[in-house]
Amino acid sequence: MLKSRKPQKPVILSFLLLAVTITLFIVLGGFVEGLEIQGLAQTPPSEISSPSGRVRVSEVWKKVYEQLPNLPQENQYLSKETGKVAEDNTLISRLIRYHIYVKARPTQYRFDWKLTLADYLGVNEPMLVLSYPGQEVLKENPLIGDQKAIQQLNRVERDALVNTLAGLFNPNPASIDPIPSAPTPKPPTPSGNSPESGGAQGLK
Repeated sequence: MLKSRKPQKPVILSFLLLAVTITLFIVLGGFVEGLEIQGLAQTPPSEISSPSGRVRVSEVWKKVYEQLPNLPQENQYLSKETGKVAEDNTLISRLIRYHIYVKARPTQYRFDWKLTLADYLGVNEPMLVLSYPGQEVLKENPLIGDQKAIQQLNRVERDALVNTLAGLFNPNPASIDPIPSAPTPKPPTPSGNSPESGGAQGLK
């Protein structure tokens, strides 16, 4: 009478160990790869394309202060790495990085810069503390201070900031004017209450 063969336990254990090893290798490999991709995504490019060519983001904020020297610097925050004042980490440098890297808004249109200022004024999209530029390198998150600094600007100063930013990123705005010119208003009817008359007054 034939005896039934018993399964060889060492062979089964070897296969199980091999399967577990392969599974861990795949899982850990994917995890490490994900971290690498995330790290690359968090490293913003130093240059961006504009209608006039490549623009160095790190240089634009300096030109803004050259043209608008009365703007607040807000560069009194301490660096996490050195413990010293990070003088080059300014309000405008953070505003530009917020506009480009956090909100991914175009740089050549005044309208988009107005949306960014509206965020600082608290009348547009909410600003998240953990994603605000500077929080990763400064000991104190500069968001609240930056919001107050923008809110203290008057309308003329905000308009000048918007025009300067759009002009630096796009010195030739005529080449990409996305806003059509307003139609010529029709003369009002004698009653003065026609919809056309009201529309013309609204455009004015």
